[in-house]
Amino acid sequence: MSEETPKRKAEHIKICLEEKAQAKQATTGFADVHFVHRALPEIDKQKIDLSTYLFGHKFNAPIIVEAMTGGTAEAEKINANIAIAVEKLGLGMGVGSQRAAVENPKQTETFTVTRKKAPNAFLIANIGGVQLVHGYGVREVKKAVEMIDADAVAIHLNALQEAVQPEGQTNFEGILEKICEVAGELDVPVIVKETGCGISAEEAKKLEAAGVQAIDVGGLGGTSFAAVEYFRTEEDPSSVEHFLGEVFWDWGIPTAVSLAETTQAVKIPVVASGGIRDGSEVAKALAFGASLTGLAQPVLEAANKGALETESLLSLLIEELQNVMFLVGAQNTLELVKAPLVIRGETGRWLKIRGIDIKGYAKRGAK
Repeated sequence: MSEETPKRKAEHIKICLEEKAQAKQATTGFADVHFVHRALPEIDKQKIDLSTYLFGHKFNAPIIVEAMTGGTAEAEKINANIAIAVEKLGLGMGVGSQRAAVENPKQTETFTVTRKKAPNAFLIANIGGVQLVHGYGVREVKKAVEMIDADAVAIHLNALQEAVQPEGQTNFEGILEKICEVAGELDVPVIVKETGCGISAEEAKKLEAAGVQAIDVGGLGGTSFAAVEYFRTEEDPSSVEHFLGEVFWDWGIPTAVSLAETTQAVKIPVVASGGIRDGSEVAKALAFGASLTGLAQPVLEAANKGALETESLLSLLIEELQNVMFLVGAQNTLELVKAPLVIRGETGRWLKIRGIDIKGYAKRGAK
């Protein structure tokens, strides 16, 4: 690893905070998903139970802050503020790629601060899948886990970003075998997560067969890392990477579609992420069968300001989720999975083409 890695991470933070690096015309698809309102919910909103369990850990609400950053001075402050907030609210968080700290101990504190500030929260370590193809193995992944005393580790997949990044590594040959090896050797759950392009049913089945314990779909509709790389190369507009960043800005599988495909394809837990921005979308993701939901960009903006701002944002998200559950008569998250959904528009068409029975969603809860 060169000194370019921390520099690149700092650029990513700056771009995500200052530029419009979100999907342009593509959406998560959740706008096409509608709950059926219940005028007679027959429950007490104040008694709604938002808690959920995953890997033996209790979450006060089914929400985690997705992996964002690490390896830079700016990241230490951001990670600390997020950790303080998730510890207080009983949630979870992931850290950004720990490659910088695995290879340079000087960067360790930007990650270890999370466990110091969140001694009880569910923490997810993070290593890039492509790194497994380029020399990393069980030893390096264990080092990342031990660094933050993590409860799980995420192996992130970012083929699109690597393809459009000037420093990108595009040899992914043998990556599934490497993931299988890590999943079989680690003593904490291994989560495989996409970073904005989604996971199809076919890939989800391969990951489950490889021994992965959970999948984070990381679908299209939120931050576009093709866009991030587009902004990184603005000073060289004639470069191939700048051109590719714009062309592939909206590449991927919308989050709602990816989530529906994955939850129906596998039996392991699924985390919904990729452009989720409010409690209604959290509820829709849970109704699709997600075990947890995650978001990053809005939390990054709040955490850049402070821990209180981060806590306030997440608290509002929880309140929104509770309101939706009240309006559909769901006493807990398990009942939310039974709530009928109407799926229309492009999302409905996509799912039909992919062989998903969307009428089954609408008939749920019928007696």
